[in-house]
Amino acid sequence: MPPETRPPENGAVSGHDADMLLHRTARGDERAFELLYDVVAAPVHGLVRRVVRDPAMSEEVTQEVMIEVWRSAARYDPQRGGALAWIMTIAHRRAVDRVRREQAAGEREARAARQGAGADHDPVSERVEARLEHERVRRCLGALTHLQRETVTLAYYGGHSYREVAALVGAPPNTVRTRMRDGIIRLRDCLGVER
Repeated sequence: MPPETRPPENGAVSGHDADMLLHRTARGDERAFELLYDVVAAPVHGLVRRVVRDPAMSEEVTQEVMIEVWRSAARYDPQRGGALAWIMTIAHRRAVDRVRREQAAGEREARAARQGAGADHDPVSERVEARLEHERVRRCLGALTHLQRETVTLAYYGGHSYREVAALVGAPPNTVRTRMRDGIIRLRDCLGVER
């Protein structure tokens, strides 16, 4: 194995080695990324674990960091610092972002729970609302023609089919359908229901 592709013997890597591996990773060299992963995964995980604290979440964030290193290796600028520092900066940012996201989610859940606990069931209010809604429907039914109101009432309140309504009112089923359709359109308009 050529020396530039051989992993470090003692598991340590110099800043120069990490720079070279990251540079080769930026060109799509998968073997260089494997070596870089072997070198930086443990320190990245250690940093992430100190920030995130949760072991499973720390592993997830470490994987996200390494994926980001693979995807964004071409953006690494050696003029701004070493490869290891660049990777650890990514790791720190990812870990802090995860902690903030988890805290925000916890706060949202707590707020929702507090709001849900404060909303008491008010049967009196519900009955008043139901009565007002019935009055609106009754008023809108009154705005229909006699034939429309009769067919809609028989079908919706009486539970009859088109054929049964047609037999009860002595009209053809198609006429009943037309009256019901027109009546329902007028009811929707009166009640302010969008189509």
